[in-house]
Amino acid sequence: MKIESLILKSLLLSENYCRSVLPYLKSEYFTDFTDKTIFKAISGFVSTYNEQPTVEALRVILSESSLKEEESETALNSLEDYVEGEENNLEWLMDKTEEFCQQQAIHNAVLESIHIISDKKEKKDKGIIPDLLKEALAVSFDPTVGHDFMEDYESRYDYYHRKEEKIPFDIEQFNVITKGGVPRKTLNIILAGTNVGKSLAMCHFATANLIQGLNVLYITMEMAEQKIAERVDANLLDVSLENLSLISKEQYSKLIISAQKRSVGKLIVKEYPTSSANVNHFRHLLNELSLKKKFVPDIIYIDYLNICASSRIKFSPNVNSYTMIKSIAEEIRGLAVEFNVPIFSATQTNRTGFSSSDVELTDTSESFGLPATADFMFALINTEELEKLSQLMVKQLKNRYADKALSKKFFVGVDRSKMRLYQTSESTAASVESNDDEDYEYSDSTGYSGRSSLKDKFNNFKF
Repeated sequence: MKIESLILKSLLLSENYCRSVLPYLKSEYFTDFTDKTIFKAISGFVSTYNEQPTVEALRVILSESSLKEEESETALNSLEDYVEGEENNLEWLMDKTEEFCQQQAIHNAVLESIHIISDKKEKKDKGIIPDLLKEALAVSFDPTVGHDFMEDYESRYDYYHRKEEKIPFDIEQFNVITKGGVPRKTLNIILAGTNVGKSLAMCHFATANLIQGLNVLYITMEMAEQKIAERVDANLLDVSLENLSLISKEQYSKLIISAQKRSVGKLIVKEYPTSSANVNHFRHLLNELSLKKKFVPDIIYIDYLNICASSRIKFSPNVNSYTMIKSIAEEIRGLAVEFNVPIFSATQTNRTGFSSSDVELTDTSESFGLPATADFMFALINTEELEKLSQLMVKQLKNRYADKALSKKFFVGVDRSKMRLYQTSESTAASVESNDDEDYEYSDSTGYSGRSSLKDKFNNFKF
């Protein structure tokens, strides 16, 4: 007996099977006209009466249908075959039915894609082809019916005490505020003004991940691939940007070989033109990297979110920035979930935030929908005083990993010549929480230290 006939037979014989699989079955999965007709009759009956149909009821429905006499007779004869025999093992039958649905969904999606490509008259948007294939590949039966609060307490306890897989930072203060790093399936956002350090921070974090032995994918739409690679080189090799062009090829090779010995992972940098790429392009890239290079990233950086395109919404004067940016953020977070990776991206402050010595969520450029979607978001703040100290202020804006009241603001050192962030002495960060009139000690990247009034140094901050 072919699988289509077995499915129809089981829909009539087993109410449990019928209610379990009917939401996932579609009439277009059945290639035989008779089978399709019987399925539509069964599905229509269940939808209308919320009951499994009897054979007698189906006979009447088929007899009264608009089918031709010959077609009706064929369907009725097939029906007689389905009512005979024993029920099959439910678990096995569910597995075979799921497999059937997956195969038919993919088959139909491929045929539809070919039709879109070849049909010159209708001129359908070829951009929907990846979505068709994605939807087909995602066909799956959901085996659960929800969480029973009282009965499932043991699994809930295990969940509370699980050790979540996270990717740690190389700067300890970030690990403190995230309880050990960023989890997979998350969207993490850096907010900063122009030239403050968004790309610098992402290049630094990417380099740190590389040293950890992780596979890193860096997608850039603002700078060329070579510029990103240059920044990573400066950080990784401990050579200033200015001096990179001065070292010999032999020296450069030795530095790279030496870096490879330090448990260095793999970094792929991919450039797209500004505002040209969306998650469909990123998904295709990930699949190509997996297929051609056996490369599966542990973390992804997208530089940066505001200059991505949306796969769902086409840019037009009628589309407001809130809708567009929120859509892009949701799509990118969906990509993080789909590929089980954390994603880092960035966004710019608006005009108010650009000129401010303190930044809030409301200073997010273009859309408040972005912080609503992000799991973790922090701002990088720069002032003349901090620039002299070679430091940036980090301010938590949103944190789903821990209480953001913990170390809401702290400082990191910055070495712009080597595109690097580093841990500062605790005295500077601690001084922010102290009395304004108290003196504090500070140190910069050169090791210089001195004393000054907190009020004098940080009078521009809005604490």
